Amino acid sequence: MKRRILVTSALPYVSGAIHLGHLLEHIQTDIWVRFQRLRGHEVIYVCADDTHGTATMLLAETRGVAPETLIESMRQEHVRDFAGFLIGHDNYYSTHSEENRHYAELIFSRLKERGLIFTREVEQLYDPEKKLFLADRFVKGQCPRCGAEDQYGDNCEACGATYDATDLKNPRSTISGATPVLEASEHYFFDLPQYAQFLRDWLASGTVQPEVANKLAEWLDAGLKPWDISRDAPYFGFLIPGTTDKYFYVWMDAPIGYMASFRNYADGHNEVSFDEFWDAGGGAESHTEVHHFIGKDIVNFHALFWPAVLNGAGFRTPTRIHTHGFVTVDGTKMSKSRGTFINASTYLQHLDPEYLRYYYATKLNGTVDDIDINLDDFVQRVNADLVGKVVNIASRCAGFITKQFDGELAAGLHDEPLWQGFNDAADVIAGHFERGDIARAVREITALADQANQYIAGHAPWAMIKDSAQRDEVQAVCSQGINLFRMLMIYLKPILPRMAADAETFLNVEPLTWADLASPLTAHRINVFKPLFSRMEKKAVDALIEASTEASGAPAEQPSEPVEVEADAVETIGIEDFERVELRVARIKAAELVEGADRLLRLTLDMGASERQVFSGIRQAYAPEKLVGRLTVVVANLAPRKMRFGVSEGMVLAAGPGGEEIFLLSPDDGASPGMRVR
Repeated sequence: MKRRILVTSALPYVSGAIHLGHLLEHIQTDIWVRFQRLRGHEVIYVCADDTHGTATMLLAETRGVAPETLIESMRQEHVRDFAGFLIGHDNYYSTHSEENRHYAELIFSRLKERGLIFTREVEQLYDPEKKLFLADRFVKGQCPRCGAEDQYGDNCEACGATYDATDLKNPRSTISGATPVLEASEHYFFDLPQYAQFLRDWLASGTVQPEVANKLAEWLDAGLKPWDISRDAPYFGFLIPGTTDKYFYVWMDAPIGYMASFRNYADGHNEVSFDEFWDAGGGAESHTEVHHFIGKDIVNFHALFWPAVLNGAGFRTPTRIHTHGFVTVDGTKMSKSRGTFINASTYLQHLDPEYLRYYYATKLNGTVDDIDINLDDFVQRVNADLVGKVVNIASRCAGFITKQFDGELAAGLHDEPLWQGFNDAADVIAGHFERGDIARAVREITALADQANQYIAGHAPWAMIKDSAQRDEVQAVCSQGINLFRMLMIYLKPILPRMAADAETFLNVEPLTWADLASPLTAHRINVFKPLFSRMEKKAVDALIEASTEASGAPAEQPSEPVEVEADAVETIGIEDFERVELRVARIKAAELVEGADRLLRLTLDMGASERQVFSGIRQAYAPEKLVGRLTVVVANLAPRKMRFGVSEGMVLAAGPGGEEIFLLSPDDGASPGMRVR
């Protein structure tokens, strides 16, 4: 039976570029979507940018543009980058849309009518300088459990503890550096505990992977709490109906973006019915499915809050949530300083997108295990499998067919049992694709490629062609090889759509489908073979890493020699840009060497009301012990930055040409820590 499937990937946040982490999920989703279409099913794939929240408001303010201008510019960049990796969204939209506003307000009103929304006062940390309430990500301080410094307001990276931002010791705003104060405010809550049993039943029905169900059971066993779905002004988002200063929390309206993007698509396609996919009962009656692909870090929002909200508002719940792990490179987190935090646009300047599509496919196993990109294995695997095995089959056989037989394939199969074995593998391979275990599907496919190469090598048509009596045998063997290659390309088409399209041109056939596996290509004329895939060069990978590496490795690191530029090469800024930079005096409380860095020092700075950690590239000029007690000027409102060695919370300013000639303020310059510099 033909399936009707709506598929989504998690929404990338609008403030950042598309990188390897985003690409893992969208490539995984795209492969699954292409597989379903190859099998003849109807699939609609939608996504959108996640646009709301304080971070968007602050970024737009920093850039001096309206939030709407920022989000549309970023959306276009994201669309371009995803298209570069052959990811075929049917609609890539924005959560800042009228469709999203409509469904957010509709869902809220339905939940409220059912008594599932209530209000209560909450105490939150408030930035008295910036005059806004602080989300967890904008508060740092000392872990209340282990005492580790520089921990964010929701969890400790050192001991793994989770807590409320109000539990932090010595908290500070990462926006202004000010010490936050507690302020009370009325918030709106969704009564999630009412859905505890519903969620237990829903999770037990196979909607998530077993390991995900086990993890979520821990939340249920601990007891669900009401979910805070509102935020206070100033905030970029949708106002809650009936209020003037309360906004929907970004995680309330972000998943509604799936519905909004689909609504926008359906409005332009008369044959598509929104209600058949989203109304409660519609899925069962119309045999529609909804599949979400997400990362394991947001599974609680998608598998607890989201299905409960949908059910409460009278909409259908997802058919299945496909959860994956994180991306690491050479066994560690992606790192800007090592050049392994790779943006999509940078990758595309150096490497073929299908290299990454294939390599991810060899790693995706349908679990939440992290996916590691080993750069040496990356090169070896792509070249060995695709060039050395799959393409090799066509290149070894095509020349004989076009040169010796005018491009005409034999009228029958030379080894029907071998061809049938390739055909019999279809159900097994399809099962792996369906379950998301693409890695096992790839292993099955490459094992078949090995068989095809062994078959060709065993018959050695390059030797047989020397004997005119074996001419027909050469045509039969090479035609068999071409047919085996065709079957492999059908299996690989969801992973390598561009290579499959080039193979279809070579084979002189219409776009291949799964149904084409059932019949061989006989007495058919093929086109002249052209290279379908280029070898991956290690030097191109090295160039990619170099291009992704930040030259200094730290915000304050100085070049070893002065850099001269022409006056007209300097980009100017306006006075309004300069006025946004907040400079403060700090006293260096401690300084130490940074292992693995040639020019960096780790500085602990006394800012008067708080302390900060800053990495600075002044090691050539100062021994650590010579810095303690000195004053320096710090860019205090620079956003914290995660580096290979830790988090840097500002930028130290210094004078001098660089190298050993870098000068800070002396201890007796008459300034005091925390003093503003104007």
